[in-house]
Amino acid sequence: MVGALGVVFGDIGTSPIYALQTVFNPGDPHPIPLTTENLYGVVSLIVWSVILIVTVTYVLLAMRMDNDGEGGIMALLTLLRRWAPKGRTRTVAVLSGLAVLGAALFLGDSMITPAISVLSAVEGLKTINPGLDEWVVPITATILLILFLIQKLGSSVVGRLFGPIMAVWFVVIGVLGIGGIAHDPQILQALLPTYAIEFMVGHFDIAFFALAAVVLSVTGAEALYADMGHFGRKPISFGWLFLVFPALALTYLGQGALLLEDKANMSAPFFLLAPEWGRIALVILATAATVIASQAVISGAFSVAAQASGLGYLPRLRVTHTSTETHGQIYVPWINWLLMVSVITLVFVFRSSASLAFAYGMAVIGTITITTLLFFYLARRRWKTPGWILAIGAVFLLSVDLLFLAANATKFVHGAWLP
Repeated sequence: MVGALGVVFGDIGTSPIYALQTVFNPGDPHPIPLTTENLYGVVSLIVWSVILIVTVTYVLLAMRMDNDGEGGIMALLTLLRRWAPKGRTRTVAVLSGLAVLGAALFLGDSMITPAISVLSAVEGLKTINPGLDEWVVPITATILLILFLIQKLGSSVVGRLFGPIMAVWFVVIGVLGIGGIAHDPQILQALLPTYAIEFMVGHFDIAFFALAAVVLSVTGAEALYADMGHFGRKPISFGWLFLVFPALALTYLGQGALLLEDKANMSAPFFLLAPEWGRIALVILATAATVIASQAVISGAFSVAAQASGLGYLPRLRVTHTSTETHGQIYVPWINWLLMVSVITLVFVFRSSASLAFAYGMAVIGTITITTLLFFYLARRRWKTPGWILAIGAVFLLSVDLLFLAANATKFVHGAWLP
């Protein structure tokens, strides 16, 4: 499980650095007022979005739909070709097209994630000394360059290097979250779904636009599935349910409590959870964790690209197997160098995590929506699950996904076009 911590959970595990802060970003085209009522609603939305999309859609459902141990949207496409009924060529063609679109969005996500994640962590330097602002971009670019240069070592080696760091990361953010909750324990009420529902129903004009940033809390969900071939379903599921999710919930609640105490903390609610004497250490740890977040999507991109090449959707690629024990642990040089150039270019062009946030959400929710749709179609064809059960699940989960998708579509001209 330690290896899985080092590769799989980095992306979603570092979302607390920027997710809640982005929701209340005053520079947003549709700013969300930072009121007590809105804060309870947003924190509740974040927690329950993570439960529904990551825990239910991916960990409990999608990860059971594997192709010889491989996961991800291209694995679903392979299964679609194998299990689709004969004579349904139009349906298969449409679903195949959606799968390819989803894979393309995931590859777009793989370019944005390293840039926004490492930028958001290095920006923590500004909470220590505002004069360090000009060093954020060059430090970020250097860190990312080193990360791409070590990819040829393989995800198992990288996972062993990064796993202990991520274990420390989740323990630290969980403890910081508990410390934050102590500032105002009333925030624990946000665990009730009623706050999320009341926020959506009673303030839909505000809550709808908030969803475009709330979706940042589930970034990395597809990476859990795409990286399944690297580590297997059980270690990923166990790590998520018993370490990662509890730590994430605590840190979001802790940030919420900190903001209830003093709304001025919105400048950097994650880093301000730490006492001043520990802030430098937290920035260093956060930077290491965001490097690992980048590893999660890079490994997933290798898997998606290799599967797409095998299906004929990409030219033939040189694939290096980096493990004699796990077939899914691979390195694809061409994809690695393409990602490296793209990611570092994004860092120099956008220069801040806030500028990349609008582009990020569309890539994430687009892939999630397509994965959900393909899963329910295949559940009917492959497992022969009763239609009425699938209909209830599909209507509910796809309604959630489509609501997020519609909210992110409003950010199209502000950067959501990028993926």
